[in-house]
Amino acid sequence: MNAEPFLLSIVVAAYNEEQSLRLLIPALRAALGSQVFAYEVILVDDGSSDQTGAVAKEYAAGDSSIRYIRFSRNFGQQAAITAGLDAARGNAVVVMDADLQDPPELLPEMVRLHLQGYEVVSARRDRRDGESTVKILTAKMFYGLMRRFVDKRMQPEVGDFRLYGPRALAALRAMREQHRFLRGMAAWTGFKEVILPFARPARAVGETKYGFWKMLRFAWTGISSFSALPLRASLLLGLATAGMGFLYLGYTVYAALVLHTTVQGWASLIAVQVIFSGVTLVALGLLGEYVARIYEESKGRPLYLVEETVNIEESKTPARKPSESRVSHSG
Repeated sequence: MNAEPFLLSIVVAAYNEEQSLRLLIPALRAALGSQVFAYEVILVDDGSSDQTGAVAKEYAAGDSSIRYIRFSRNFGQQAAITAGLDAARGNAVVVMDADLQDPPELLPEMVRLHLQGYEVVSARRDRRDGESTVKILTAKMFYGLMRRFVDKRMQPEVGDFRLYGPRALAALRAMREQHRFLRGMAAWTGFKEVILPFARPARAVGETKYGFWKMLRFAWTGISSFSALPLRASLLLGLATAGMGFLYLGYTVYAALVLHTTVQGWASLIAVQVIFSGVTLVALGLLGEYVARIYEESKGRPLYLVEETVNIEESKTPARKPSESRVSHSG
């Protein structure tokens, strides 16, 4: 009895990428058409405002190996990737961007490495073409922060372009937290990983969706989702500030009892008060951020809502979040 052929699922989260999709699908077909394994492409439209959905539906209508999911609104890239992982049927799943900065030509090599026994195959960007110096520097800062404060197992210059084997995929599906940082989640699983270096080309068309501020918010999500460091830092800052306050108090007593001088500087007293107030407010803000996340998790809302699908059957998502609700118009 012949074994079933190896099936590779390719998850592509797209937001306003209509031009990129017209280039991506032919590139995938060219890269994978001669391979011995089968493949499927899961296009997740994260509430795009352009014709991304129309282009994806057009491809899916003419090819059953291309599957389409459209969200009811924009839920974010991490939720879109999660929806693709939930719907995947393959023996392994690759997550990649729509802009061709993740080269489809690497997919056969990723599959080969997985079949050698690696549960996670991570593509590392050893060179970034067509990106500004500011973008490159902020990216280095981002990965430095993640490795130092989140998880030292996180690989530098490795984004979401990875292959996940069945055990890693099952682990990711089981994690249903609202504030998602898949790069950290992948590192947390600890499965056997191999690095595949590549030169990252410039975007084929359009502009990056990750500017400085969005990258900064993404870093904050990673830090606050995987570490209590901000709370501990606020404690240390409070202790340090209180220590300086006691030192200043000691100086005040010394000046009054030994030097017999009037303590000068009401301005300095106000400054100290402002510092104490600022530290208190920062600590309260950090605590409030974590409490808000606990509150959002406690509501148990679905990670995403699906408005329309093509070539997608009802997926079996983890029981903790059973209502990844969908209004399906499957083709």
